[in-house]
Amino acid sequence: MMSSVPKRPKVNDQRINLEDGSSYECEQSLQNVIRLDIIPRLLRSQRTQTSTSVINRVESLLKITDFEISVFMNLCIAEEDQASQSYIKKLIADGISTDQLFLELITPAARLLGEKWEEDLLDFTRVTQGLVRLHSITHEIGFEFQDGPTQAGDVRRLLIASSPGSKHFLGPNIVANFFRKFGWQVVVEVSASSQELIHAAGNEWFDLIGISVSTQQQLNTLAQLIHDLKKGSRNPQTKVMLGGPIFSVEMHTAADYGADVICIDAKKAVEIAASILA
Repeated sequence: MMSSVPKRPKVNDQRINLEDGSSYECEQSLQNVIRLDIIPRLLRSQRTQTSTSVINRVESLLKITDFEISVFMNLCIAEEDQASQSYIKKLIADGISTDQLFLELITPAARLLGEKWEEDLLDFTRVTQGLVRLHSITHEIGFEFQDGPTQAGDVRRLLIASSPGSKHFLGPNIVANFFRKFGWQVVVEVSASSQELIHAAGNEWFDLIGISVSTQQQLNTLAQLIHDLKKGSRNPQTKVMLGGPIFSVEMHTAADYGADVICIDAKKAVEIAASILA
């Protein structure tokens, strides 16, 4: 593994040592992404105009209670993946409309997760797991966030995510923090599936897409994911940067997966991004 970084890193071959930064920086990045990024974006989601699965013929007269919000939030952080989806299906069968589900259940549940995080009643892993499930359900019932630019602007924009299905977002959060310090607009995506991540890349303009990979299993589908991301991106010239623990322990090149660069040093990521965009 290379121990130094040239001023103009060669695309597809760049590898540098990982430095996660101080524990304070880690803590700040976690708080920022939960409080200032993920939850606000989820709360600002809107109904998609083209979805046919969420058309409500009659507005429900039923009301969702605080108890149901609490139950739903706990199901979202439970080990059983399908528990929260099953609860949603039951409410729909009982006559709750999809607008109500979003406004009276999902949105308050997102706020409740944020409150539990701020009060230190839930750790970051469980909060992230809950947000991933809320994000997925939000898409399933036909709501999405679409508030960013759809063409190039003066400020560079980064979409960063862990490989779909991952429940660990510490690395991307730390990297996002460094990019924000240098004036980038950053979206931390918590997609539960490849389709959702590809949809996010096509929804807004991004100069760079960053993907953190943790396991060998995620490498098996990485090339197809990058191909689909570039094909579906709103920016036809978007670049893809790879990072994550797997690249610290195994030798790979970005070209192996159709990406533009591999970077495993959060503090150098902004410099490398600028070089490949130039």
